Amino acid sequence: MSPELLRHKLERAFAHMDVNGDGKIERDDLLGLGARILIGFGESPTSPAGSRLVEGFESIWRTLSAEIDAGGDGALSPEEFRTGMISAFAEGDRFDTAFRPAAEALAALCDADGDGLVDPAGFRVLLTAFGTAHDDVDTAFDRLDRDRDGAISSGELVEAVRQYYTSADPNAAGNWLFGPL
Repeated sequence: MSPELLRHKLERAFAHMDVNGDGKIERDDLLGLGARILIGFGESPTSPAGSRLVEGFESIWRTLSAEIDAGGDGALSPEEFRTGMISAFAEGDRFDTAFRPAAEALAALCDADGDGLVDPAGFRVLLTAFGTAHDDVDTAFDRLDRDRDGAISSGELVEAVRQYYTSADPNAAGNWLFGPL
């Protein structure tokens, strides 16, 4: 197990979530990330799929602000985020209640035809919204498509999200969620 690997992934996750780049994560940052994702998919925030994603991101924010905002100021510093994510999610059991609904909403957006599979095009839209470089998207998809059938199941994508945010296992496929570390 590599705690340094998890710390590195969480630093990258902080950068994804700090949408305005001001060095802290606030509610508007998470909603801004959700808006970028919805725009990428051409989805309205008031549609059923859009509402599900917005509520998923709201759930993440409620959990983060309640459990890891040590300063109580409505903003998470990089240290608060990293320490809190490790205690609440990597060592705790909060993923299913806080992150899973958003991860499932993301998987549903990526699954354009509702067949339970995420194709490279849907995955590209998602990772582009997170700011992943074009070439890294292909690498990430290839690593997550373990059976090499040209698709990732929605369940595999949700599991990759869980592994990315919670696992210190250097062999976890989810380490590749956003491309090479």
